[in-house]
Amino acid sequence: MSMVKQVVLAAVVVVMGCVGIIALILTLVQHHLVDLPHRMQYGMVFDAGSTHTSLYMYRWPGNKENNTGVVSQMLVCDVDGDGISSYAQDPPGAGLSLRKCLESALAAVPANQRRETPVYLGATAGMRLLQLQNHTQSYQVLEQVTKVIQGYPFDFRGARILSGMEEGAYGWITINYLQESFIKHTFEGEWVSPKGRKIWGALDMGGSSTQIAFTPGQPVQDPASALGPKLYGYQYEVYTHSYLCYGKEQAMRQLRVHLLKMSGSTRPVKHPCYHLGYNLTLTLGDLYDSPCVARPVTFDPASEVIFTGTSEPLRCLNQMKNIMNLTACSLAPDCGFNGVYQPPVSGDFFAFSTYYYTFDFLGLAPQSSLSQATTTIDTFCKRTWDSLKTEYSEKDKYLRDYCASANYIMTVLLDGYKFNQTWGNIYFQRQVADTDINWTLGYMLNLTNLIPSERPLVVTGVQHGQWAAEVFFIAFAVFLSLLVLAILLLWNPRGNTTIDAITL
Repeated sequence: MSMVKQVVLAAVVVVMGCVGIIALILTLVQHHLVDLPHRMQYGMVFDAGSTHTSLYMYRWPGNKENNTGVVSQMLVCDVDGDGISSYAQDPPGAGLSLRKCLESALAAVPANQRRETPVYLGATAGMRLLQLQNHTQSYQVLEQVTKVIQGYPFDFRGARILSGMEEGAYGWITINYLQESFIKHTFEGEWVSPKGRKIWGALDMGGSSTQIAFTPGQPVQDPASALGPKLYGYQYEVYTHSYLCYGKEQAMRQLRVHLLKMSGSTRPVKHPCYHLGYNLTLTLGDLYDSPCVARPVTFDPASEVIFTGTSEPLRCLNQMKNIMNLTACSLAPDCGFNGVYQPPVSGDFFAFSTYYYTFDFLGLAPQSSLSQATTTIDTFCKRTWDSLKTEYSEKDKYLRDYCASANYIMTVLLDGYKFNQTWGNIYFQRQVADTDINWTLGYMLNLTNLIPSERPLVVTGVQHGQWAAEVFFIAFAVFLSLLVLAILLLWNPRGNTTIDAITL
């Protein structure tokens, strides 16, 4: 019996060794490294413009492509009221106005990620003008919005006033990111640099400033107008310039001041861009309340002036040229307007913000021929105020300005930027790929370079059939091990006792 026991044990050990070797081989060969899905990260930017404030929330995967986050828009919240610069006399009100959107953001971000979610506030031309008028008031407004945002469980990175150059450049980044000019997602699920990339230009017009940014066909001669952003491993040279005081609202103000000056003592003041039958009454205090216009040495702020519409589109267009300097240029022909250097425009452009809203209202978006645009604007401007009020439900403050805004846009694009021969290269759009076109996305893309990428989560994996075989052989090896222990403990215990007794 002892010999049989030894033979059985030897056989079991040999089989167990073979099974163990097979299991070891299966464990070591044909393994694959698999990236686990990355946790989403979040970031927010407040766009504190001259006429309103909006919160844009973005998200991107924890891994990044060439050190720049792959970002998508997930939430837009419009703040109630006017822009934060309008709270110059009530700075705490600027902070309180943000609460509604901060509460919306709180609900959108997972609770365990709020503390690591960055929040930025960027103020644009409205605050740039307030800073020129009263530095103390602009500081107090930023201080109050900072105080309110810091009261929420986010990673607040600061409130600051963007330069016009930054605003233009970030708008350019936004457009080209949305158009996949920087990076493209393939059907194979990979992010690659597109072949023959097409770089778009950006035309932005807000309430207090207007920006142009594009990659010119020649080197930028003025270093002050050149930026060299590096995105997704590629270096770009971008021309960008911001014209402060030449956003839509400030341009309309400059036009009214010019018309008042030209009218002399004639009252009411005839306004060729307003529709026949429309009248606007303003105090001189409101009219001159901006560093964008020259105030008379003496005037009565409470005195009123009435502007009456005359529906004269041609005169309206000619008057627009009087608020812009279209002749002074030390680097002719490489000029925009007001004597500012600008290389010749090249490539296709997206025109957004006021450009889009005006042309969309007139039925000229996303594209129209130059003759169609001219004819449509002329026809619209000749209409009476009563006919417009019958057809449209727009608020008066918006409806009255579409004629003036359209003629101003035509002047900027044709006489200022010189799109005379390349008008067909302009696309008037508000969104691309369900994402708003503005500077905030470009801002977030740029700032994600400062956010550390999460360490990739990698696991070792095998194919399903191989995994099943590993489990079988390992389980079989465990079974054989238990069998050996059972044989050692239970095999013929009586025989062993008898032998021990005889020996004794």
